[in-house]
Amino acid sequence: MPKTIYILNGPNMNLLGMREPEKYGRATLADVERLCRATAKRFGLEIVFRQSNVEGELVDWIQEANAKKAAGLIINPAGYTTTSIAILDALLVLKMPVIEVHVTNIHAREAFRQHSYVSKAAKAVICGFGTDGYSLAITGLAGRIGAKAKK
Repeated sequence: MPKTIYILNGPNMNLLGMREPEKYGRATLADVERLCRATAKRFGLEIVFRQSNVEGELVDWIQEANAKKAAGLIINPAGYTTTSIAILDALLVLKMPVIEVHVTNIHAREAFRQHSYVSKAAKAVICGFGTDGYSLAITGLAGRIGAKAKK
């Protein structure tokens, strides 16, 4: 049975491709999902890919990943990066690796964007590679859970 990883996206990620393309690029969230599915397939992984503008829904999905014994979780908390202790608390319960992803380099942006609560629960943080960061996160997560690339 293939291992499953969760990929969760926070508020306004549904606007990728339209919102500030000079910062976030022109790729849409559907493009990101296709990239993630193709990358995961190379490692024999299945994904659950979701986006919500609602903090509680993200917390519910983190808890679902735990209950379903997912192999790992990748999260782009977006606007909740700097504010959500609820998401941090949900992530801290997980026994699986968590990778935090950001399309932009949050450390090169406004001061209020440079602090991440989520990082306290993450095994790794990938930021500044645009949407390719998702592929990098899946590749890194695959290594952590022992999934090998298929030839």
